[in-house]
Amino acid sequence: MSSARSTTAIINDSGIAFGTSGARGLVEQFTDEVCAAFTVAFITAMQTTLPVERIALGMDRRPSSPAMAAACTSAAHALGVKVDDYGVLPTPALALKAMADGIPCIMITGSHIPFDRNGIKFYRPDGEITKADETAILNAEAAMPGLPSPARNEVSEAANKAYSARFAEWFPGEPLKGWRVGLYQHSAAGRDLNAHILSELGANVVVLGRSEAFVPVDTEAVSDEDQAQGRAWAQQHQLHALLSTDGDGDRPLLGDETGTWQRGDMVGLLCARALGIEALAVPVSCNTAIEACGAFQLVERTRIGSPYVIDSMAKLSERFARVAGFEANGGFLLGSRLENEGRQLTALPTRDALLPALTLMVMAAQRGVPLSRLFAELPARFTASDRLKDFATEKSRALLATWQASPELMQQTLWLQAGISAVNSTDGLRATLENGDIVHLRPSGNAPELRCYSESASQADASALVKQSLAALAKLN
Repeated sequence: MSSARSTTAIINDSGIAFGTSGARGLVEQFTDEVCAAFTVAFITAMQTTLPVERIALGMDRRPSSPAMAAACTSAAHALGVKVDDYGVLPTPALALKAMADGIPCIMITGSHIPFDRNGIKFYRPDGEITKADETAILNAEAAMPGLPSPARNEVSEAANKAYSARFAEWFPGEPLKGWRVGLYQHSAAGRDLNAHILSELGANVVVLGRSEAFVPVDTEAVSDEDQAQGRAWAQQHQLHALLSTDGDGDRPLLGDETGTWQRGDMVGLLCARALGIEALAVPVSCNTAIEACGAFQLVERTRIGSPYVIDSMAKLSERFARVAGFEANGGFLLGSRLENEGRQLTALPTRDALLPALTLMVMAAQRGVPLSRLFAELPARFTASDRLKDFATEKSRALLATWQASPELMQQTLWLQAGISAVNSTDGLRATLENGDIVHLRPSGNAPELRCYSESASQADASALVKQSLAALAKLN
């Protein structure tokens, strides 16, 4: 590998950019040199404010992840930085251990996107990097050191053990004893760890759908096949709940006793309420039931992406003692340390799949009610979402700019039955209709896709609104 070019030149030539969840790109773009350049640039950016002697490293189960992890490891070693390699594990487990040790960390993951793509997430010693940190990494202009051949360190289980202990302490005893929980494992990074944690809480775990091939589970766009499979599993195994996550374990997919996969923002809402959260930061795409339920003193709406939620949580923490955030995908970010009867739950300001899912299961078990009852008690606002693939980002942005200037044209093009009363351009274009329905269109930050979110008074109407809108958009492609 050449040492003549700077990290900035290498990264710029790669075509890889930061999205809402780290640097993402095609596998072929993440060469050893590019992975090394990102690592050198990240460590250089961190060293402007603190000495970096060690970093933590983890990865998901994508076929390309081990080679990327090896390249990052070798780059760190070339800088004289030690690497704590925790192997395959959930992103929140890696973040939790690195924060406890006060060191930065790197997670190799593309989350839910197809296996021909991958990504790198970066964490400061106090949590996810900020947008300012992203800029510092891209503009580091660091000299590339001489790089040894890519190689991994011996893998430690310490991060997985700490993540498991977190839940064992917060949910003492066996609160899920008597519950049958179906665990859809597919290729999730934490599939075996999740089974262990559920068993520790007393659940009878039924392992389902394990796959050695990578499965790109998207918790915001659950396929019709997975919907049907969930219902079949629940009936076949007489389950109390179904649990899955996306590829790197930071977004939950929680199903009730009927096998219905529940929406992530409603899972987050119930979790926040159960934890006694006072102030919330959530993206503009989340369900308006959050405000309608009246459980929170303040709800701040942000752009979509965990960096924006984290930035808002930091500001809320100056005014409130119990702060959290979550995204429409269900990933829950805990901004404050919580205490309950002498037990502590440390802050974890990055998306986590298990805290919201376990909180709801334990709450339902303690109340002696089915999981579906918790959702039925919420205000009757329903959401749906899906995406149109292979829709160029530039085309999406131009279309939304036109419709922001002319909402009437958006109404006509999408065949909307009601007029548009208001538009919100915080992130994409979110149109509120005169009948209270919502249609929100947003180009994906990770792939050439156009996402559509909807909200209505019934699940059927919300789903129909998404299908109708995407059908109309497909005719423009």
